[in-house]
Amino acid sequence: MDYARYSGLEASIRIDDGELLAGELPRKQMRLVQAWIELHRDELVADWELAVSGEMPFKIAPL
Repeated sequence: MDYARYSGLEASIRIDDGELLAGELPRKQMRLVQAWIELHRDELVADWELAVSGEMPFKIAPL
């Protein structure tokens, strides 16, 4: 799961398919986040695994 914020709005987004799980974002920002997830999916999955195992995740380049 990925987490996004925009102009006071927040959203939880599934990493594997970019589906909105909770919250809301404007359509344009949602598409940008989904594209970013697509570009960084391997890094996101690796960071998720680190976080679940109690380790510190690596930084990923923002949009």
